[in-house]
Amino acid sequence: MLELRTVGYDHPDVAVLVAAVQREYVQRYGDEDATPVDPAEFAPPRGFFTVGYVAGTPVACGGWRARDGGPDEPLRDGDAEVKRMFVLVTHRGRGYARAVLAELERTAAAAGRRRAVLETGTRQPEAVALYTSAGYGPTATFGVYRHSPNCRCYAKILPR
Repeated sequence: MLELRTVGYDHPDVAVLVAAVQREYVQRYGDEDATPVDPAEFAPPRGFFTVGYVAGTPVACGGWRARDGGPDEPLRDGDAEVKRMFVLVTHRGRGYARAVLAELERTAAAAGRRRAVLETGTRQPEAVALYTSAGYGPTATFGVYRHSPNCRCYAKILPR
């Protein structure tokens, strides 16, 4: 059974899981994710991060950070950008990513965010399938990879 715990982005278990997701990006894309991430962005009330544990072992993670409209990005005031969604390969296929995503949506909505947005890539078909099955639809690309042909961005209106 997955136990979700709210933690800071600078928590040691987050570091282990983020290193694992970066290794996965290297395998799939040839390099780590270069998106700038400041741990403070994931602190309440303008952010959130969670780690999923099974029998005390960290196996999944994800967070969101407040993103608002700007001149260079097609984001909207009230957006929550989902980042670092990840489940260890040994624990996939058990619904853990869906549980983390639901918690991110719940906490973002509770913090007054109106829309969840995220960026993924064509070499992550499992992620695309998760997001589309959870009600996310394509949106304009944003972020560091917005001009990459592999970039896919999705958005979902959060319940009020």
